[in-house]
Amino acid sequence: MTVLVASDLDRTLIYSAAALGLTVPDPEAPRLLCVEIHEGRPLSFMTETAAGLLAELTENPAVVFVPTTTRTRKQYQRINLPGRPARYAICANGGQLLVDGVPDRDWRRTVAARLAEECAPLEEVHAHLLAVADPAWLRKARVAEELFVYLVVERALVPEEWLKALAEWSEARGWTVSLQGRKIYAVPRPLTKSAAMREVARRTDAELTLAAGDSLLDADLLLAADRAWRPGHGELADAQWTAPGVRALAEAGVLAGEEIVREFGRTVGTLAP
Repeated sequence: MTVLVASDLDRTLIYSAAALGLTVPDPEAPRLLCVEIHEGRPLSFMTETAAGLLAELTENPAVVFVPTTTRTRKQYQRINLPGRPARYAICANGGQLLVDGVPDRDWRRTVAARLAEECAPLEEVHAHLLAVADPAWLRKARVAEELFVYLVVERALVPEEWLKALAEWSEARGWTVSLQGRKIYAVPRPLTKSAAMREVARRTDAELTLAAGDSLLDADLLLAADRAWRPGHGELADAQWTAPGVRALAEAGVLAGEEIVREFGRTVGTLAP
């Protein structure tokens, strides 16, 4: 049996220093492995135990491990995960399907056609965000892969009413809004990780799909998988979101990432002949 394992990265599998969420005394903290360097500085981590488990999982010939992220291709390629290099990776929330590190042009054309048919253009949403964002809390505005927009903000200063109004405005135009850490994402509704996961499952003849994620942008991925997990932190946990086939973990922070990889391995192990 071929098992496809699609995992979100940030705050699911890997964690910034600010997102580690360690609550134990320092001498009892787990050893960490840095898996991302940016501008010469360590940026993202996983526990050494999680790293070992992931390496073991990816070496299993029955497993197709697919890193699945809202990051752009350039941001994703800064990450150096342990284990066998992933042949497939999903970036830009499903807008980019990488095959051996190279964007799949057929997939990109498929995505572009659907976005053009089903939602308002990127330029309209980008212009609206720039017009309504308050310079008092806006730090950066970025367009990712010519597919979606995100803002880097001072989260504590962003009014809840503003976020609600933006979500309603976006919903009417076929877009969704998600707040993750210091970033506010505006993403076309048809741009989904689940669609890209299904495409990889089709290409690899996967008979079982496993997934994990922490944010609202991961909900469709978890729903599309046969079995899925979410950590005890993030947008989904805050909303107490769950669904059939989705297990809500008690662990939060980097230890949740470790438990997710452990659950992937346990599930694959139960399928061994």
